[in-house]
Amino acid sequence: MKDLLKLLDLSREDITHILDVADQMKYNQKHGLTHNYLHGKTLAMIFEKNSTRTRVSFETGMFQLGGHALFLSGKESQIGRGEPIEDTARVLSRYCDGIMIRTFGQDEVEKLAKYATVPVINGLTDFAHPCQVLADLMTIREHKAKLAGLKLCFIGDGNNMANSLIVGGLKCGMDVSVACPEGYDPHEKVLAFAGSVTDCRFTLCRRPEEAAADADVIITDVWASMGQEEEKTQRERAFAGYQVNDALMALAHPGCMVQHCLPAHRGEEITAEVFEAHAEEIFDEAENRLHAQKAVMYLLMGGEEA
Repeated sequence: MKDLLKLLDLSREDITHILDVADQMKYNQKHGLTHNYLHGKTLAMIFEKNSTRTRVSFETGMFQLGGHALFLSGKESQIGRGEPIEDTARVLSRYCDGIMIRTFGQDEVEKLAKYATVPVINGLTDFAHPCQVLADLMTIREHKAKLAGLKLCFIGDGNNMANSLIVGGLKCGMDVSVACPEGYDPHEKVLAFAGSVTDCRFTLCRRPEEAAADADVIITDVWASMGQEEEKTQRERAFAGYQVNDALMALAHPGCMVQHCLPAHRGEEITAEVFEAHAEEIFDEAENRLHAQKAVMYLLMGGEEA
């Protein structure tokens, strides 16, 4: 693994190894054990989309690993003024030991990786959110002690989260069910992958109740993601009924977890009651962004291959 661009590029063994290393990173942090594996190394962080969790977790993670992170705003750097992505890749590769980018198009991340000579990490695109889903899988495994054989349910837009959850869940041996309105399906490449999987089940349906039946973990996300604010009213109409609430939770297995990548819009995709009842799991998930990303940075930038 030279880069982390999307979970489609990884095997089940790759994902499991990342999660195992993330568990060790978390143990080290909680027990005050020195783990400055990236001493003297620098991560360039390109942000063309705003962020709270991505920036703080990567920057903190690099500090805890003994390295340094550089924040580059898309508006303030030359990439925001029209410099070709291939030139940015070549320049940053001469200065830094790794590049993380949070942007819109997946093609931009792929092109950055093509021309960079250092590892590239996808911090989020409109197509994929691999770091978030690694944290989700880590959290589910912590709470359920396994992944294979569980049922993962996603309710909402077939966006980057849905795409990465489908791939990550299926690659880890989970049954995956997704409920979204017509016209908001996951990406066709992801659906093609899901259709090729034979050792676990994938279901795409229109009724949240069908998707949530017997689920071990229910995951949701906002109805209008960053860059879709003008569609808010339209999406509110389309997603009416696609809410994680007490009635939906009653259809899942007893002890069903809830995950949300945050920020959450209480009263829209999830009720305040369900969110607060599962807040510990949701904020474990948020914390695990730090540990999962430290594992990725160590494996890519520290010399060990995943």
